[in-house]
Amino acid sequence: MATKTFASDDVSKANLVLEGKSAQAILRWALETFQERLTMATAFGAEGCCLIHMLAEIAPGTHIFNLDTGYQFPETLELRERIKQRYGIEVELVRPEQTPEEYEADHGGPLYRIRPDQCCHDRKILPLRRHLVGYEAWISAIRRDQTNHRAAASAVQWDGKFGLVKINPLLNWTRGDVWSFIIKNNVPYNLLHDRGYPSIGCWPCTQAVAEGGDERSGRWAGTLKKECGLHVIEHIGGSGI
Repeated sequence: MATKTFASDDVSKANLVLEGKSAQAILRWALETFQERLTMATAFGAEGCCLIHMLAEIAPGTHIFNLDTGYQFPETLELRERIKQRYGIEVELVRPEQTPEEYEADHGGPLYRIRPDQCCHDRKILPLRRHLVGYEAWISAIRRDQTNHRAAASAVQWDGKFGLVKINPLLNWTRGDVWSFIIKNNVPYNLLHDRGYPSIGCWPCTQAVAEGGDERSGRWAGTLKKECGLHVIEHIGGSGI
C-alpha cells in the first residue's frame, strides 16, 4: 500500500479549496498533486465514462483500470473497445487470481448465489487491494445521491480500506447531470442503459429496473445488499469510504 503521506489536515484543506469546483477542476488538482501516483478505477458506468472523457481532454495518459471479475456483461467489455477507439485509452483489465471456472470449482458452484459478499470480496476487493500498491490516490465515479454510504463521502478523503487518498469528482452530480454531459459530449456509454439497466455490475447480480424505479434496485435485487464493498464506510487506520 502507499504510505499515508497525505495527512488528514491536507484532506481538509483540499476539500476547502475544491468546494464548489467543477469535476474537471477536481481532476486537475488531483493530477497536479499526485501525478503518476494517481490512478482511476472504472466499472464503465455512465459516471465513469464521463470521467474518462474529461481525462482524455485533460491528461489522456492517466492510468485507468477495470476490475474484471469474469462475470461482466459482454456489452460492458464491448464498451471498453469503443472507448479505446474514441479516445485512444486502453483501460487495463485487473483480474482475480482464479478464473470463474476455477473459483466455482473450488467452492462447489457459484458463490454469487449464496454468498455474494464473499464473491465481491474475492473477485473485486482483493484484486483492487493488490493493484493499488504503489499508488497514492485513486479516482472513483461515485455520486452522493446513490446510496447512504456514498452520501457520507467528500470530494477528497483518506480511504482507510485501501490505504490511500480517494478522489470523487462527481460526488455532487445527479443522474440528470451525468446524462446531460453524455448527450452534450457524445460520450460512449453501455448500451444496457437503453434496455432498463441504470446501474450495471456483474451479470448474475444485475437486473433491469422498471421505469421510475430506484437506479440501484437492480443490483442484488431482492436483498439488502446494494454495494460490492469498494465504497462502503470502513475505519482502518483512518476514515474511508
